[in-house]
Amino acid sequence: MSDVFERVLLPVANDDDAEASCRAIEPYVGASVVACNVVEKAGGAPDKASVEQRELVAEDAFAVVRDRLGDVTEVETTIRYDTDVADAIFDAAADVDATAIIFTPRGGSRWLRLLTGDVAMDLVNKTDRPVVVLPDVSEEE
Repeated sequence: MSDVFERVLLPVANDDDAEASCRAIEPYVGASVVACNVVEKAGGAPDKASVEQRELVAEDAFAVVRDRLGDVTEVETTIRYDTDVADAIFDAAADVDATAIIFTPRGGSRWLRLLTGDVAMDLVNKTDRPVVVLPDVSEEE
């Protein structure tokens, strides 16, 4: 069996999320990291922001990952477009042959997760590969 941290998919939503994810994963990083941003499509309804705006957010997040991890591991990036964030992450993991999906949970109230769905729960419950959930590590720790 391969090392679970050998080639990980690291979902990042924005630059703050990328920073938190990189802090958490740094002690465990393996041979390569594929940072993944999902541009969530509204599925027929108007999107909250333009695709171009969301791609800029993704590129900012990827820059953080490259800056934080680029000296210690190979960093690749991918942007996915889907109405279901978890499905897009699963597809990306399969496409890049990730040994695991690693993420830090995002904040949000229970009500918000109930109304919008909980991507973290889907990632843990519907996966075909290891999923590692790391706690958010503050800068001071």
